[in-house]
Amino acid sequence: MLRTCTRLHRTLFPSRNYYIYCTSQNLEHLYSDSLRQCALSSNLCLGAAIHGRFIKRAVPCSLFLHNHVLNMYMKCGDFDSGSQLFDEMPERNVVSWSAIISGFVQRGCPEKALLMFRRMRCEGTTVPNSFTLVSALHACSLLCETDGHTSSLAYQVYGLIVRLGLDWNVFLVNAFLTALIRHGQLLDAWEVFDKFSNRDIVSWNAMMGGYLQYSYLEVAGFWFRMNHEGVKPDNFTFTTVLTGLAVSCDVKMGMQVHAHLVKSGHEDEICVANSLADLYLKNQRLVDGFRVFDEMPARDVCSWTQMASGCLQCGEPEKALELIEEMMEMGVKPNKFTLATAFNACANLACLEKGQKVHALRIKLGAEIDVCVDNALLDMYAKCGCMDDAWGVFRSIDDRSVVSWTTMIIGCAQNGQVRESLDIFDEMILKGIEPNYITYICVLYACSQGGFIEEGWKYFSFMTREHEISPGEDHYVCMVNLLGRAGHIKEAEDLILKMPFKPGVMIWQTLLAACHLHGDVETGKRAAEHAIDLNSKDSASYILLSNMFAGLNNWDGVGTLRQLMKSRDVRKRPGSSWL
Repeated sequence: MLRTCTRLHRTLFPSRNYYIYCTSQNLEHLYSDSLRQCALSSNLCLGAAIHGRFIKRAVPCSLFLHNHVLNMYMKCGDFDSGSQLFDEMPERNVVSWSAIISGFVQRGCPEKALLMFRRMRCEGTTVPNSFTLVSALHACSLLCETDGHTSSLAYQVYGLIVRLGLDWNVFLVNAFLTALIRHGQLLDAWEVFDKFSNRDIVSWNAMMGGYLQYSYLEVAGFWFRMNHEGVKPDNFTFTTVLTGLAVSCDVKMGMQVHAHLVKSGHEDEICVANSLADLYLKNQRLVDGFRVFDEMPARDVCSWTQMASGCLQCGEPEKALELIEEMMEMGVKPNKFTLATAFNACANLACLEKGQKVHALRIKLGAEIDVCVDNALLDMYAKCGCMDDAWGVFRSIDDRSVVSWTTMIIGCAQNGQVRESLDIFDEMILKGIEPNYITYICVLYACSQGGFIEEGWKYFSFMTREHEISPGEDHYVCMVNLLGRAGHIKEAEDLILKMPFKPGVMIWQTLLAACHLHGDVETGKRAAEHAIDLNSKDSASYILLSNMFAGLNNWDGVGTLRQLMKSRDVRKRPGSSWL
């Protein structure tokens, strides 16, 4: 026996070369320590071997050791052996129940965890402790919401906590808050939080995370209260509040949090720094974003990708590609978001050569890429005018989303393959893919590009009748463009006047452009008047009407419009071209 104990101890602790006097107490301590190490390292093989010695009765197995074996099986994910051992145990205590319940929770099986908790309550021989109840509440958090059933379970567990007199326990209250917030019960969570006097930073962070998820505009006010009560924020707090302020575009408040962050010493933590940079980028403050990025002591792939995406959003696609290239030189492996950003940058630049290089990188990453990246790749080829490559990518996507189909529809429409664009839409419908609001904009745009009036009316009515999508301003713009380009000016104006909401500037400008094309001065004047009334600073309306007058040699009208623009300080935007 002594040799066995020493050999086992040397297996688990090779650095400890000492002899152990093998009393019964020392033996139990040795095996429990060994089983604990097996659980921590997920060494199921060795743990099962130790259990085998218990079964052979080479070592007497107490309830204490049985619980360690049970914990080892559950932590290693061997639920069958753990459940069998639990059922065969001659006696159980609260530790036994807690071990099997928490094991199911930690391995992502909340349903089984709650079934064991119900069984424990039904047997009625063991009173749950705080560890058991925390695991039960975590299981409620992980369950999907089904008709309020999950929230009800959480309330039932908390009711038991109150009856047991454990409602002072901050760990239990925090677990209950988490369960409520994960299932959208933010008001109830706030009530529990507000009445609980023993709050810690986890309590505050749980509520802050809830506001970020369900009511981000209240994040700033909650941050103020937290500071007023003298609660010291941690890195999770700063990350959450900065993310909330980024979403709400409150850069002024964000700068105050930034100052607090510097004083606290958390600015070097990568998750906080990423959130801070994101705040500035979402507010179009690229210089400030780069300042935060340059001061980061360490950067991960999220840091680089976020900066590249920020450059793209701020109209700097070339800078975005430079950042991604620099990231690769630094040895940072790109992820799917990096590649999607790179493809979008190439699409904005119509830079086929760089796009093909990124495509080669996408092929190398293989299975790590999802359909979102392939959609961005498809869009890049379409915007670069390489429809053969776009078709190749489209056909290679096994699990096409509605975005895949929509991207292909608009790509074909913009590259002269209008009939193919509508054929893709029809195929999409036949395959049972539900089109969305954007899909119908692209379909109606294709009809306007091809002059397909009959098809345009068909799809315009089809979207409401078959898919319950109410036409928006963009859909009406496409229809007015379709009718106007075909010379059906009166029909286009009638459609505008029958719209269920007030027409915007773009709709009247579209009608004005059609009037210019076909020389309909009277309708053009009316359209221009509506457009200018809605936005007197938009130069496009003045220029379109002026060009129409110029085309008819009405130079007095041209001069009048020029004077009107000058008096209203309306300036024509300079044109630009990739060429």
